[in-house]
Amino acid sequence: MITPQNNNAPRSLWERACSRWDRRGLSGTPSGLHREQARSHTGYAVCALALAVSLAGCAGLPDQRLANEALKRGDTALAQQNYQQLADLGYSEAQVGLADIQVDSRDPEQMKKAEATYRAAADISPRAQARLGRLLVAKPGSTEAEKHEAEGLLKKAFANGEGNTLIPLAMLYLQYPHSFPNVNAQQQISQWRSAGYPEAGLAQILLYRTQGTYDQHLDEVEKVCKAALATTDICYVELATVYQKRGQPEQQAALLKQMQDGHARGVVSAQRVDSVARVLADASLGKTDEKTAQSLLEGIAPGYPAAWVSLAQLLYDFPELGDVDKMMQYLENGRAADQPRAELLLGKLYYEGKWVPADAKVAEAHFQKAVGREVAADYYLGQIYRRGYLGQVYSQKALDHLLKAARNGQNSADYAIAQLFSQGKGTKPNPVNAYVFSQLAKAQNTPQATELAQTLEAQLPPEQLAQAQRLLQQEQAIRGSMSPDTLELQALKEDDGEEPL
Repeated sequence: MITPQNNNAPRSLWERACSRWDRRGLSGTPSGLHREQARSHTGYAVCALALAVSLAGCAGLPDQRLANEALKRGDTALAQQNYQQLADLGYSEAQVGLADIQVDSRDPEQMKKAEATYRAAADISPRAQARLGRLLVAKPGSTEAEKHEAEGLLKKAFANGEGNTLIPLAMLYLQYPHSFPNVNAQQQISQWRSAGYPEAGLAQILLYRTQGTYDQHLDEVEKVCKAALATTDICYVELATVYQKRGQPEQQAALLKQMQDGHARGVVSAQRVDSVARVLADASLGKTDEKTAQSLLEGIAPGYPAAWVSLAQLLYDFPELGDVDKMMQYLENGRAADQPRAELLLGKLYYEGKWVPADAKVAEAHFQKAVGREVAADYYLGQIYRRGYLGQVYSQKALDHLLKAARNGQNSADYAIAQLFSQGKGTKPNPVNAYVFSQLAKAQNTPQATELAQTLEAQLPPEQLAQAQRLLQQEQAIRGSMSPDTLELQALKEDDGEEPL
């Protein structure tokens, strides 16, 4: 493998070739100077012509900036093609870009490849160090050695000037306090803030989210994010959330205009616009503004395929915004861009039978395409198999999918498993297992889950109850070693805002 000496080389292979011709222009002995210059000018003219052709899209050579721009547009196929070719040539920053795409796929096998790709570049790339550290923080079932490796990588990347290292460090300390008994997360964040590191304020917000005290600190969140907005566009999401919770439409409108202006200038990503639109449509945050959300998403969808799925979800939640044909068109656009959320929502439509005729077989096919990339796909597959929607109950397949969904934080999966073991539909009842998962399902705080847990606990004899409580502790321990929840993972995935090259 070729190992370039300078990872900050020109952005394409043609430009690197041209720079070599240019350097040769003044080489040669005095007697051969004229001849060398003529050769150089001829070569450079040929090279310039070739460069012009390549920029016109005919050469097909790998280009780092082309890959970066394609990724911003959501064209992962073109980005991956260019990153892969440059990564094969040994360019560490292209390796990082390739691994980023692998991580975003959320496919377990691709995640393993991403880890290996980051490791290949980590010796010489602080960016790879930061990415690998963040990946290890979020890795399900990570070992003690991996947790401490993540800490070392993030600290090293931070010392080398990489952004988005303090937030995952804070999450590491919050998620695994027993692995870092000498670190107090709040004290560490306070020290970072005292030292004036801008990222420390965002780490504090993450701590509030993790501890469930976000609503008690809205003023501080607003202050931190107003100061960081020019350099950290995730603050558009935080400020939109604050204004939504407070019911401040004028402040929200001013924020949205600023965000749209930033997007038009290329300093605010389409992904961030998508996230803010979802905030506007989230009824749990306050009064919704679904029409504005729709307008924002329609503005970015042609160049950001994930927004097609967000538009379809918006219609699903607010049917008055469109009809089934419009929703299906949105979803087809999303599927064409290989968006797993499109497969998930299509599966849900056929599973529920509200917008289209119910068809469990079609629903199963769509959910299977989203497995490994969307946690809810396992939940719905488990329900299809548990309820016998395909003509009979497949209890083992139901358990496999529901348990995977439950351990990845999917709401209602524990309750479904408790029903599977308590009802004995298609399988032999197991009151001990039913008790374990009914207790876990109590976290939903629903009357059904609470009633089922109380009923099963009352039915268990003392010896079985003791066994069930031991199994419950074991399952809770397994869950404790899993990755952080969705909000925390989002913070871990935030980019540092820099171009690879």
